[in-house]
Amino acid sequence: MSRFLPFLMVLFLLLAACESGQEVGDEPELPRPDAEVAPEVSEPDTDVSERVARLDALYEEFFEASLELSPLRATFMGDHRWSNRWPNSLSEAYRERMLEHHRDHLDRLREIGSEGLEGQDLLSYRMFESDRERAIEGAEYPGHLLPINQFRNPVNTLVMLGSGDGAQPFNDASDYVAWRQRVSEWSEWVDQAIANMREGMERGIVQPAILIERTIDQLDAHLVEDPADSLLYRPAEEAFEEASEEELDRIRGDYPRLIGETVVPAIQRLRDFLADEYLPAGRETAGMNALPGGEEWYAWLVANTTTTDLRPDEIHQIGLDEVERIHGEIRTVMDEVGFEGDMHDFFEFTRTDEQFIFDTPEDLIQAHEDLREVVDAVVPEYFTLLPEADYEIRPVEPFRERSAAGGSYQRPAADGSRPGIFYANTYDLSARPSWGVEALFLHEAAPGHHFQLALQQETEELPRFRRFGSYTAYVEGWGLYAEYLGHEMGIYDDPYARFGAYAAELWRAIRLVVDTGLHYHGWSREDVLEYMYANSPAAEARAVSEAERYMAIPSQALAYKIGELKIREIREQAEQALGDDFDIREFHARVLETGAVPLDVLEAHVMDWVEDVRG
Repeated sequence: MSRFLPFLMVLFLLLAACESGQEVGDEPELPRPDAEVAPEVSEPDTDVSERVARLDALYEEFFEASLELSPLRATFMGDHRWSNRWPNSLSEAYRERMLEHHRDHLDRLREIGSEGLEGQDLLSYRMFESDRERAIEGAEYPGHLLPINQFRNPVNTLVMLGSGDGAQPFNDASDYVAWRQRVSEWSEWVDQAIANMREGMERGIVQPAILIERTIDQLDAHLVEDPADSLLYRPAEEAFEEASEEELDRIRGDYPRLIGETVVPAIQRLRDFLADEYLPAGRETAGMNALPGGEEWYAWLVANTTTTDLRPDEIHQIGLDEVERIHGEIRTVMDEVGFEGDMHDFFEFTRTDEQFIFDTPEDLIQAHEDLREVVDAVVPEYFTLLPEADYEIRPVEPFRERSAAGGSYQRPAADGSRPGIFYANTYDLSARPSWGVEALFLHEAAPGHHFQLALQQETEELPRFRRFGSYTAYVEGWGLYAEYLGHEMGIYDDPYARFGAYAAELWRAIRLVVDTGLHYHGWSREDVLEYMYANSPAAEARAVSEAERYMAIPSQALAYKIGELKIREIREQAEQALGDDFDIREFHARVLETGAVPLDVLEAHVMDWVEDVRG
C-alpha cells in the first residue's frame, strides 16, 4: 500500500518552500489516473460534468479558506489581502479550527464522490482526499510543542519579510499600517511559542540543546539598541516615492517605536526564555527516537516525506549502497586528473586548495550568474515547457547565513509581481568551493526548483491546491535529477566540475544514512559528523550546519535521493519501452505537467504517456 504527503498548511508560518513535517497513515494504493471506468448512468456526461464542477468549487473554497488561515503563505504567493495578519497558529483554538477545516472539506468531498471521474479529475480527487486524511492524522503529533529551531525560526521570517527586500509589500501608506498590525500579532505568537515550549518541557518534548544554542545566536543578531540599526528599519529609510512629508514623518516616527517597543522586547523575551529556562532543559540526544513516541512519529514522517513504503532501515541501507557507488565515480575523476593519494587525500585537496576557493562573496555570486548563460543556451535541447517567471540570484542574508544551507529557492509570486529567488550562501567561502557551483545552480535554479515550482503554479488548469501544493520527494527529487541531467547537458565541462556533481550527489546519499542514523538508529551529532568527514569532502562549517539541519527537520533530507532514484527509474522504464521513439523533451514535459504528485502517481502518469506513444 502507498503513502502520500499531505497538502502543506504552513502551520508554523515559515517560508513557503518549507515542508510541514506532518505524517501519513496507510492508504489503499492510489489507482492510475485513467484506470477507473465510470459506471453506466442514464446521463453520464451531465452527471460527471456536474460532479467535476462541484469538486472544483470545493477545491477553490478550501484553498481560499486555507489562505485566510495561513496568511503568510498568501503573502509569499503575492496575495496581500491578509498581509496585516500573523495568526496565533500555535494556540489550541487555532489548531482546532484548522483541524475542523480539514474534516469539513473531507466530509463534503466524500458526499460528492468520485464516481465517473477520470484523468486529472480523478487524480485531483484522490490527492485532495489523501491530503485531508493526512492533515487530520498529523494533528495527533505534538509538533506545536517544538515551534522553533535554528532552521525554522519565525524571528528570521519576520526580518526577511520586514527588510523591504522580501514578499511583504511596502508600496504605500496602507502597507506600512498593515505591517505594524502584522508585527503586533507576531509578538503574540512569540508569547504562545514560549508557553508551548514550557508545556513541552513538562512532557519531555524538547529540542536538542545544541539547536537552541544556534537559535539564540540568531536572536542575538536582531537585538539592537538603536532601532535604526535593525534590518527592519530599512523600509522607513526607503519609503515609497509618492509619500507626502506628513506620511514620511509618521512612518519614520512609528518605526523606531515599532522596533524598539514591540519587536526587540519580544525577541528579548524569547531569547531570555531560551537561554534561562529552555536550554538547561534541552536534550543531549540528537534524534527523534529519544522523544516520547518518537519512533512512531519518525516512521510517519519518513512515509510522509518519501511517499513510499520504505522503512527507515531500508532507506539506511540504500544510502550505504549509494555512498559506495558514488565513491567509485569519484575515483574515476581522481584517475582522470592524475591525483596521487587515496580518496581522503583527494577530499582534503579539493576542500583546501586555494584554486577552489573564491576570493570574495561577489565572486561566488558572479560564478552563478555566468553559469546562468551557459544553462540557458542548452535548455531548449531538453525542455519544451519553460516557466514564464524569471528568477534572481542573491546571497543569503547575513543574519541567517551561518545556519542556512548552501543554497535555497523561493518561488515567484503567483501574480508575477516578484521573481523567483535563488539564494546562494556566501558565509565561510572555504566551505563553498568553486567546484560546487554547477550542481547547486542546476538544483536550485534551472532546470531544477525554478523550472518545476514556477511551472506548477503557472499551470492554471490545475486546482490551486495542486498549483501551490508540495510533495517533498517529487520536488527535491526533481532538483537532484536536474543535477544528474547536467552530465548530459554538458554543464560539467571539466573533471573538477564533475567531481562537484558527484560530491553533491554524495551528500544526498549520506543524508539517507545519517538522517535514519540520527532518528532511527540513535546516532549522536558526533556520530553524524564522523561519518560525514570519513565519507565526503565536507568542510567543518558545512558538515556542522548540515548535521544540525537533519536534527532540526527530521526526514526532510530523505526526499532528495529517494525522489531522484525514482525519477531516473521511471525514465529508464520509458527509454526501454520506447527505444528510438523516446524523446527526452517530451519525457520532461510529462514529468513536469502535473505539478508535484506522489512518486507512484508520477510513475503511472509517465507510463500512460508511454502507452500513448506506442499506440
